[in-house]
Amino acid sequence: MANVLLNRRDLIAAGGVLVALGLPGLRLSAMAQGVAPTPSMPGGSNNYRSGAAIVERIGGGGFWMSGTVRRAGDGAPLPGQRIQIWAHTTEGHERDPQSHGATLTDANGRFRLEMPQIVPAFGQAHGHLAYDSGEFETVFLRPLMASAKDKSLEAHFVLKPV
Repeated sequence: MANVLLNRRDLIAAGGVLVALGLPGLRLSAMAQGVAPTPSMPGGSNNYRSGAAIVERIGGGGFWMSGTVRRAGDGAPLPGQRIQIWAHTTEGHERDPQSHGATLTDANGRFRLEMPQIVPAFGQAHGHLAYDSGEFETVFLRPLMASAKDKSLEAHFVLKPV
């Protein structure tokens, strides 16, 4: 029986060969997967209002909701996508029409909307966001804040074409 001794240099070289030549099954599988779509979150659609107006700001502001929107598969940023935002805030409950608004993503797929400070509802400080424009599958998100004292919250969408 032969003894095979591998040192670090041999392992790195072998890894380089695998990367250069590729293992067809591994490479095709990874390329086919790409960037996975974001699943809707339980409770994300609570108090959703179809067609909420695009606004410059919700209420008096002071809190920032922001994030990105990308396409599933290749991860390309998606400009001009409508994101609806609502929450329980210092100025109203998440079911109130004045607590809802929408914004559009910029050329880099980013969105940002100022709103009143989010406050805990049912013991959790959280926001609600939705993509529902029809070009991609609808996604509802309900991200939690690390602390009710936070002044911003981010949410990121990866959308799957319909």
